Amino acid sequence: MRIAITVGDPAGIGPEVSLKAIAAELAQDETTYLIFGDLLQLRRLDRSLGLNLPLVAARAATSNDRLAVEGTEDQPFLGERPSPLSKDAAVASLAWLTAAGRACLAGHCDALVTGPVSKEAIIDAGLPGFVGQTEYLSELAKVSDTVMMLLGPDDRDRWLRVALATVHIPIRQVATSLSAQRIQLAILRASEACRDLGLPRQRVGVCGLNPHAGEGGKIGDEENRIIRPAIALARKAGADVEGPIPADTLFHFAYRGDYDAVVAMYHDQGLAPLKMVAFDKGINWTLGLPFIRTSPDHGTAFDIAGQGVASSQSMLSALRLAKRLAVGKRRP
Repeated sequence: MRIAITVGDPAGIGPEVSLKAIAAELAQDETTYLIFGDLLQLRRLDRSLGLNLPLVAARAATSNDRLAVEGTEDQPFLGERPSPLSKDAAVASLAWLTAAGRACLAGHCDALVTGPVSKEAIIDAGLPGFVGQTEYLSELAKVSDTVMMLLGPDDRDRWLRVALATVHIPIRQVATSLSAQRIQLAILRASEACRDLGLPRQRVGVCGLNPHAGEGGKIGDEENRIIRPAIALARKAGADVEGPIPADTLFHFAYRGDYDAVVAMYHDQGLAPLKMVAFDKGINWTLGLPFIRTSPDHGTAFDIAGQGVASSQSMLSALRLAKRLAVGKRRP
């Protein structure tokens, strides 16, 4: 099995958490890793962290090498960490993401784990339409029906799994961006995700948009006009789904195990409870791509980059999920 890993913005903690996660996982099996990043920077970081990983340039790698680094010719940083929000770092992170996505589309890798990038830096570097890695990979793969799922366990291994009906948009645009088709898609993708995870049940709870799920139309009409029809469509398609349920109640029910996944109407509605219970182990899983893609559920953390103190738990969780899904995909 071969896993692609992008280190993300080389000015952030992505390179550090990538190497730490690989070091923690390397002895578990015979997986090989194609790392998209700067070889000199990664080697210097590896030495400073005391990991002693056998990193080699992809162009010189043999079948016995398990850690090949790709992308060093285009964006060399001569072993140094670039300045936060620099154009060079943003261009490099996007180039590595593009190359890794294409490698997965070509079937050269079984899954992709992406390190965090800086949206601000990429936009400032000249890509004003960049919204996020999820949307970028969807466009690269020429698919429009992807859904973002965030998932993670608490310290007692109780999981929350949250699929989002909308993602990185201003809050004022949420109501006008919702559609019955988009919500139905999120429900069905969430149900499929539960199946792919091997869960014995795929029960999905759907959040309302408004407080108290609209109070029967007294506080907004989106529940009656959009969300209920979407749930009806998903049921006709075979989903085990209930809602709309007030979000403040639904997440309690899901946390105690009544639901296997939740569909939230917007980004922070779903991520706030998830990060409350699984801040260090949260995973971002893109549903609907033609290849497996996961990532840690955190940003570049420029403020602690280069200090060797960044936690790799979320990156390790993302890596392990990618491998688990890849193994499941290979089974007949």
